[in-house]
Amino acid sequence: MSKDKNTDCMINLLIAEDQAMLLTTLATILELEEDINVVHQSGDGQDALEFISNSDNGPIDIVITDIEMPRMTGIELIQNIQSKKSSIKSIILTTFSRSGYLRRAMDAGVKGYLLKDSPSDELISAIRKIANGGKVIAPELLQDAWMETDPLTTNERKALQLAKTGASTEEIAASLNLSAGTVRNYLSSACSKLDAKNRIEAARIAHQNGWL
Repeated sequence: MSKDKNTDCMINLLIAEDQAMLLTTLATILELEEDINVVHQSGDGQDALEFISNSDNGPIDIVITDIEMPRMTGIELIQNIQSKKSSIKSIILTTFSRSGYLRRAMDAGVKGYLLKDSPSDELISAIRKIANGGKVIAPELLQDAWMETDPLTTNERKALQLAKTGASTEEIAASLNLSAGTVRNYLSSACSKLDAKNRIEAARIAHQNGWL
């Protein structure tokens, strides 16, 4: 943090982004603003959550996160933050304009959803607006945001996420602490809802729609 910054009105940020060059560039751009302090840079959601959970690291006002990252996605990160009744606000900055992602993000309590090709001044403006209690959603996404409803239950989504990696029914069952029969039921239900021939096709369809 620059020495001449006024800490009394500082917006403390954590950025979670798995593309190292983008992460560094974004942090550098934001640090140029007198009222913005990048507290921590995370390469995935799990690292971000661990940093947030450590009270010794000081206050964080806003988390800026991508969606698809290793170990923990951005939406899962936001859900974990919200589950702790935290006052931390969240912004998703992503390349994905799928309506399913936006719906899930808003359901998780996100305050901002912007695309990575947005001008940097739009992101900076959004940070300040959200810090003051506002909400910012990329206008080009709003029209399609509620066109398609996510048909999957939470358990069906978790099972498909693991199936997408090639995990067997038994491996999925072990990971979710469920019986193999229950997992088969979840996968079968998901395939039926998505009109898919098998679990791999169901996972692909769900991912394309932003439901995974």
